[in-house]
Amino acid sequence: MKRHIVCLTFDHDHLSGFIARDLTSPTAISRGEYDIVVIPRLVALLGRYGIKATFFTPGHTIDSTPQAVMPYVEAGHELAHHGWTHRMPVTLSRDEEEEEIVRGNNSIKRVSGKLARGYRSPAWDLSPHSIELLLKHGIQYDSSLMGHDYDCYYARQGDVAELKKPFVRGRETRLVEMPISWSLDDYPHFEYMRNPNGSIQAGLMNANNVLENFVDDFTYMTRVTEAGILTYTFHPHVIGRGHRMMMLERLIQRLMESGAVFMTMEAALQEWLARRAGGRKAAAE
Repeated sequence: MKRHIVCLTFDHDHLSGFIARDLTSPTAISRGEYDIVVIPRLVALLGRYGIKATFFTPGHTIDSTPQAVMPYVEAGHELAHHGWTHRMPVTLSRDEEEEEIVRGNNSIKRVSGKLARGYRSPAWDLSPHSIELLLKHGIQYDSSLMGHDYDCYYARQGDVAELKKPFVRGRETRLVEMPISWSLDDYPHFEYMRNPNGSIQAGLMNANNVLENFVDDFTYMTRVTEAGILTYTFHPHVIGRGHRMMMLERLIQRLMESGAVFMTMEAALQEWLARRAGGRKAAAE
């Protein structure tokens, strides 16, 4: 049966992404705070089309500005883990990374009543300890890697990558990877940044051109696979500008016209696991 799933995901960084890069001037802080304006509009847009989305939210966002988080929690969207401080795990010690996971989960449970089932690494860069720690703390899926486009897979642990030796793949774990791509993330397309190191991220691309890219990725999925999952990543303070909100609505409309089934990441995970189990059963018979 043909079934093409779309997961709309939102990384609700708020101030955490700026603070993690030492961008704490009033202007930087105001850029993060803009999502307080945007969140009710996003929740209304999703509600208008009957879509449940997944919000990857740092504990810093939850604890600093719970009023920006509660609209989507109360609307029944999935609240998933995105660290606590928005520091990349690869820059942390094992103990520091575990503290981030525990502290973030405590923040999530405080506002939603349950621990997170899904995780996305800040800046999409896992450490050698990440998979072990995520499994230890009850995480069922990760969405930080890019090893596929339309299918989930089991994350590996213990890869060995050395410059002058063949790459050695580690063992598969039970952590399901739900892959993402920079090409399907609003941030590199739209966000203008002057970074502390002097580099500039240009951003500010034409929203209609980005829309065509986003739609074509879904169309291609329908051509190459009978059943797939495609994940888009947005940031409230980025996608929330008027012309981009209109782009997001047009994206939803065009995907619906093409037969997309919208789900939270957790719901898509359960369907993937059930389909996989059904496939194994059929093969055994």
